[in-house]
Amino acid sequence: MAETAPYGTWTSPISAADVAAAGGGAQWLDVVGGTVWWAEARPAESGRLTLVRAGQDGAEEMLPAPWNARNRVHEYGGRPWLVIGRTLFFTHWDDQRVHARDLDSGEVVPVTPEPHMPQGVRFGDLRPGPDGAVWAVRETSTGPRRTDIRRDLVSLSGGEVVSLGASHHFLTAPQLSPDGRHAVWLGWDHPDMPWDSTQLCVAEVRPGGFGPHRVLAGGPGVSVCQVEWADAGTLLALMDPDGWWNLHRIGLDGTTVALAPGERELGGPLWKIGANWFVPLGGGRHAVLDSGRLAVLDEHAGTVTPVAEHLTSWTATLARHGNGVAGIAAGPRHESAVVHVDLGSGTVTELTAPTHPLPPAEYLPVPRERTFLSPDGVPIPAYVYPPTNPGFTGPGGERPPYLVHVHGGPTGRVSGDLDLDFAYFTSRGIGIVAVNYGGSVGYGRAYRERLREQWGVVDVRDCAAVAEALAAEGTADPARLAVRGGSAGGYTSAASMTSVTTYRAATIKYPILDLAGWTGDGGETHDFESRYVLGLVGPLPETRERYVERSPLRHADRLAGPVLLLQGLEDQICPPEQADRFVAALAGSGIPHAYLTFEGEQHGFRKAETMIAALEAELSFYGQVFGFPTPGMPELELRS
Repeated sequence: MAETAPYGTWTSPISAADVAAAGGGAQWLDVVGGTVWWAEARPAESGRLTLVRAGQDGAEEMLPAPWNARNRVHEYGGRPWLVIGRTLFFTHWDDQRVHARDLDSGEVVPVTPEPHMPQGVRFGDLRPGPDGAVWAVRETSTGPRRTDIRRDLVSLSGGEVVSLGASHHFLTAPQLSPDGRHAVWLGWDHPDMPWDSTQLCVAEVRPGGFGPHRVLAGGPGVSVCQVEWADAGTLLALMDPDGWWNLHRIGLDGTTVALAPGERELGGPLWKIGANWFVPLGGGRHAVLDSGRLAVLDEHAGTVTPVAEHLTSWTATLARHGNGVAGIAAGPRHESAVVHVDLGSGTVTELTAPTHPLPPAEYLPVPRERTFLSPDGVPIPAYVYPPTNPGFTGPGGERPPYLVHVHGGPTGRVSGDLDLDFAYFTSRGIGIVAVNYGGSVGYGRAYRERLREQWGVVDVRDCAAVAEALAAEGTADPARLAVRGGSAGGYTSAASMTSVTTYRAATIKYPILDLAGWTGDGGETHDFESRYVLGLVGPLPETRERYVERSPLRHADRLAGPVLLLQGLEDQICPPEQADRFVAALAGSGIPHAYLTFEGEQHGFRKAETMIAALEAELSFYGQVFGFPTPGMPELELRS
């Protein structure tokens, strides 16, 4: 029989170390010579990104320590590896150079020269060029500011780096046509982000570089997020001229036909160059991701048919494999794994063995997908993860505390997957609701653009509306609501605490706190996002007062309750300067707060020890604020 105990105090078998062990996982999958390869993050190895391939006896490591296949292009990184023949090309985090590993001898040699300044030249989105060459995006630091960046498309061959051209300030790596005559790539310029406006470019391949490029598709108000060659004269591209990312066939003369168009999102935000949401299967059929779920598009029948529906979230890294598709997928009861789906039989085969045992299923919350209403009547999708523990129940009349989880981006989304980070709290009696507030992807451009010039307003209101609705219906304790998030989610969490009274506390991870500082002029972020806020808040200098009014750093005295800040000290996207100033403003304010910083961490946490410390600190924080004990947890010191 279940024991009655206050919410938050339930004994759980899910430790912070368990969550950290699950914090790695697969990414950047492809098929090489009929075998599935992927990159794999290793939290226990300081977040190193290795490369593995599927073998008969499990995964075989193809890039031993100390090699770390990450790169800093756009700071979020681009596709970091490529195999040509018997050579593995990869970008190495420590020096940002491209290296080559002979798959027979194991010897590793650098392909690109050592830069004049550490990590001053970066490469990403590696693609095959002609005659064994590697094509890539090169990012070069040109000065002391984070925004002093130049990019071009390059060819790596025979120990030489040759510039192919540069059509825009931002570029994806070019793809060579099947007949070798043309190259195609995507480009965009400030102040646009790739989900705002991009251009699909094509050029002739000439000796020593590309000829003048032509724009085949895209432009103002149209986002192209992926392009592939269908044949020597035809392209396939995901773009949204009608407000939804749909698949299109485009001729080299610019003729464009939408394939099975509809109000569905088959693409997504190009945060990392090299992502792919579709892969051609032949015969007019294409594997696609429909709002993150696998489906098959038949262009002749004009249909999009779901596949493997229990896997509700797929990473944008699909590859054709045998009679089906390989990819990285997760679901409400299925942790992220490399899988193969046979499209004939529908059979799903996992290609990765679990690196750690999952807790018993009865401790894992099954999210309930729900829709709430914003103050102006717009539907807000969200996933509710209730307190879940077979050994405990809450006292009669007591309602559980709830955490409102705010995803990053803000051009991102949550998908209702199994999440041990969430289960760490729900198994202790703390509910979580993850909100796809206005600005989230997966619901068309109109929903995405609800946040245009409204960041710090629509996101805050939507999240508060969901929290208050849960309290009003009796699901959550209205006196024990907290908001949590990282990056853009950290901004919304901080902005919520300084503009509404819905929450008792907030956990703010690697946040934006001063909007003016987070522009290219302010110098406190990287080049990729340095003009992002112009669309999210407004043009400068005309709307400068908005930047002041919506910046949590300017209103630390308005905090509705205690805050916990967590920050990586090597973060170039949301550098620690802003969190430092925010905490300094809280000194002597009487508002309880804590600030934990982590050496060697960039944007987001990758080291197991960091993940453990951050999660245990967060639980101790809620215990102190909401008034329940957290035995066995290191007590977080709160200052005021």
